[in-house]
Amino acid sequence: MKLRILGLSAIMFAASQSAFAAPAPAVQCQAIDEAQVSALFDRWNTSLQTGDPAKVVANYAAESVLLPTVSNQVRLTADEKADYFKHFLANEPVGTINSRTISQGCNSVVDAGLYTFAYGASGKSVQARYTYTYGWDGQDWLITSHHSSAMPEG
Repeated sequence: MKLRILGLSAIMFAASQSAFAAPAPAVQCQAIDEAQVSALFDRWNTSLQTGDPAKVVANYAAESVLLPTVSNQVRLTADEKADYFKHFLANEPVGTINSRTISQGCNSVVDAGLYTFAYGASGKSVQARYTYTYGWDGQDWLITSHHSSAMPEG
């Protein structure tokens, strides 16, 4: 019986101590407006113009997913993303937003809509749907997920 009382006392003491533990720090939400979200796409699009896959991949968070327009492979690692962009950049793509909807949360923002890529190498263009999810990493807004798919009816 003595052990049970001592055990119960230890549990009650631990519980009382956790009640006085310092609360978790409040999350600071990084503000971003629609013009800044547009600039995130512009930054990504400008990195395409360099022709350097590493500069494009630098826009993505380390733990991010790319579901690309012209590949069936999900790209999770920086190397997989760079491999995709190495081939995609050969087309000399330039993206233009046709329509967008922006949704914001605390340290995250979603930019979704329609865009068109003009390919300088061939003169062709492709219209696609897109979703970029950005996350604040404490210093910068980076792409945490990027989905792009060609328009199914055109």
